[in-house]
Amino acid sequence: MNNETINTTRRQFLLNSGIGLGAMALTGLQNEASGAPKLHFAPKAKRVIFLCMAGGPSQHDLFDYKPNLAKLYGKNLADYLKIPRLSGMTSGKSSFPIAPSMFKFAQHGQSGQWMSELLPHTAKVADELSIVKSMTSTHVNHDPAVTFLQTGHQFPGRPSIGAWWSYGLGSLNKNLPDYVTLTSQGNYKAAQPLLSRLWGSGFLPSKHQGVKLRSGENAVLHLKDPAGHKLQEERVMMDAMKALNDRRFKDVGDKEIQTRISQYEMAFKMQTSVPDLVDFKDEPDSTYKLYGEDAKKPGTFASNCLMARRMIERDVRFVQLFHTGWDHHDDVAKHHPTLCKETDQASAALVMDLKQRGLLKDTLIVWGGEFGRTVFSQGGLKRNAYGRDHHPYNFTYWMAGGGIKGGTTYGETDDFSCNVVDKPVTFHDLHATMQHLMGIDHEKLTYKFQGRYFRLTDVHGHILKDIIS
Repeated sequence: MNNETINTTRRQFLLNSGIGLGAMALTGLQNEASGAPKLHFAPKAKRVIFLCMAGGPSQHDLFDYKPNLAKLYGKNLADYLKIPRLSGMTSGKSSFPIAPSMFKFAQHGQSGQWMSELLPHTAKVADELSIVKSMTSTHVNHDPAVTFLQTGHQFPGRPSIGAWWSYGLGSLNKNLPDYVTLTSQGNYKAAQPLLSRLWGSGFLPSKHQGVKLRSGENAVLHLKDPAGHKLQEERVMMDAMKALNDRRFKDVGDKEIQTRISQYEMAFKMQTSVPDLVDFKDEPDSTYKLYGEDAKKPGTFASNCLMARRMIERDVRFVQLFHTGWDHHDDVAKHHPTLCKETDQASAALVMDLKQRGLLKDTLIVWGGEFGRTVFSQGGLKRNAYGRDHHPYNFTYWMAGGGIKGGTTYGETDDFSCNVVDKPVTFHDLHATMQHLMGIDHEKLTYKFQGRYFRLTDVHGHILKDIIS
């Protein structure tokens, strides 16, 4: 064995053997492409807005009307049904006093959808909504529950829903990211941090991760050039960097190099597209009358909803808004009206605004959180002070727009709004339905990682055909 053989690196060995890292990478790319098909059938929606109410809105204080519970006020729920697994805050207790909703309900629209008095604006678009009352989850604590909602799995590391959309469908607008997130904090300062992994790409190429926009003019950090720097000069530098990265990719075949190239290009394009996106000066007074005065305040949920509409106009594929503060373990009488006031008008405005602009027909809007709340009280029974614990066994979502049959209700719960009794819906079912509306067969959108093919819906998922128009 000569010195040349001894000093041969692994990379040189592969190149000399005729395989080469480039050839290996090409094989990987072919596998990736084969698992990322374009549309499987004609889509009913092109874009998605997901309004995530982080913390768990109380389903029976908003949508799941249970008038007979008034007769059972203060009774022990354990005398009527088996108490399911609870969070550590109420597990081990023997008494679970029933606390009916303190808010009035009424039917709205020609469809007669039941809604709480806390949602006067959402009530105006009742006939546009399909209200899914039978959502279920298997996770009783926030982090695994919201991770499951976002990725289809309770443990971190999987791609988020928006990343799957970006990977499977690609971009409609080459000047803005495929997947954008915006966050807002409710007045109720619940301890529920939003982690960037919730909109991450997991094992998908990193170019598919969500881009978080900050509030105000400086929506993306480090996007502006230093004073005196010209865009034409940056273009020359970008072209030179691309040439170097292209050469490097040919040498080593690392897919992340291609991601780096595309992200540099996207950042360059965003220097002109983002300032235009976040500049609301062209919005008329009628816009703020529709969305509410909070839309003038950067960082509010209303402002983010208006931003979402502007992104949809520019064909951003997947927009996700997170609004925290729904984790009401005390004083539902105070906190739930506050959160509804922060979100109700703007959520309904999105539906109305997109409809009048002709964009609702091919934009899917989804509203909901990671779980619901218990029908029994937490922290005593004082009518104006009690709270509610986490409840994953039934909660409510609504959907509108792209391909959704408005004015419909799907699923049913028991008399206590405690368990689903008809048409249970998992997050896998929700994800499968959303992908179906976008023209994707959820069983075929896969990605090979660590020796097997993964998909957002894992080995589960059924399409909710009854709510599709």
